[in-house]
Amino acid sequence: QVQLVESGGGLVQPGGSLRLSCAASGFIFRISVMAWYRQAPGMGRELVASISTSGAANYADSVKGRFTISRDNGNNTIYLQMNSLKPEDTAVYYCKGLAFWGQGTQVTVSS
Repeated sequence: QVQLVESGGGLVQPGGSLRLSCAASGFIFRISVMAWYRQAPGMGRELVASISTSGAANYADSVKGRFTISRDNGNNTIYLQMNSLKPEDTAVYYCKGLAFWGQGTQVTVSS
């Protein structure tokens, strides 16, 4: 059974940082492209960052230079380090692996 479990969301002030984690199980993680998406209220789900099996990363223009995606194949986990957070980063963040999604974790950036 495939499971993707996100953690690390919360409330942070503008300019602050958060680190999201996604623990995966039930599929061969090390050969799977993994990604983070987000969905703000009233908006569609958008790709934030993806990481290949070799560790090559791609980012949405809106987060380049502020967010870093990484993976730990030994622990079947991906991470999203988010720095210099802005109110417009407020959304539910989802982890995706193959065709499977996690349940999401809320990130709120507000003073």
